[in-house]
Amino acid sequence: MTHERVDEVPVPPLFSRLVDDAGLFPPAELAMGAALRRHLEDAGSGSPVLSGRFVCPAARLEELRRELGEQDHLELSLIFSPLSSEQVAAACGAVDRDPRLELVGIEGPLAGSLPEVPEGLPLFVELPATGGWGPGVEEVTAAGRHVKVRCGGLRPELFPTPPELGAFVHACSERGVAFKATAGLHHAVRHEDPATGFRHHGFVNLAVAAVRAVAGASLEEVVSALGNEEAASLADEAVATPPGLAGRARRLFVSYGSCSTSEPVEDLLRLGLLACAEPGSSR
Repeated sequence: MTHERVDEVPVPPLFSRLVDDAGLFPPAELAMGAALRRHLEDAGSGSPVLSGRFVCPAARLEELRRELGEQDHLELSLIFSPLSSEQVAAACGAVDRDPRLELVGIEGPLAGSLPEVPEGLPLFVELPATGGWGPGVEEVTAAGRHVKVRCGGLRPELFPTPPELGAFVHACSERGVAFKATAGLHHAVRHEDPATGFRHHGFVNLAVAAVRAVAGASLEEVVSALGNEEAASLADEAVATPPGLAGRARRLFVSYGSCSTSEPVEDLLRLGLLACAEPGSSR
């Protein structure tokens, strides 16, 4: 699905370039050609919500290069499972040799020590939000790197509770370490999936939690934002966030990967958030 051009619609800084394109991943799992076609069509839509980053497993890099047109250009974030210095170096070299590709991020769980990456290239180390992440946050913080949190999956135990995810967000804010999120954030507001019964986190909940965290809110207040299922109150709090505070929140919460690039835009439109440039705008 493509979007109408919305580049002239005001977007609050809290949601600008929020959504990374993870169309290759479940549940969509688009074929490479279809995923690239959608991504390039989205690039022409002008949606301010989409980051322009295409998320791809490093193991599929050659497949991506075969499908990409000669005149195409792609901002690429590569996923390693797990992170390996040797594999990261090889992939970085392959991307450097292809003028169509611009490497903008490296992501994945650790299997040992932190890999070396080119200077200035963001590295996001995936840590579990369901427990045992404390030492990992400390190691990543000490190395000046970033973290990645998984907010769901195909099994219920892969969904962190609001207290677990809230503790993660609060800890990242206190330590000044940026994070991005993946999996489970299918809609703007926390909800129950009628097909599975799983309770999914909402990406607006997560953004509001980040706002509260950087504003110095207590852990309980951060957790409360993640558990809120009242769309109107979440939208009101998002709209009322001053631009400077929103910018600080987004330096904490960098982006999240979504297999759909239309649903986040549609959700924000339904909430009236893409028509709100300043607090007090009509919704």
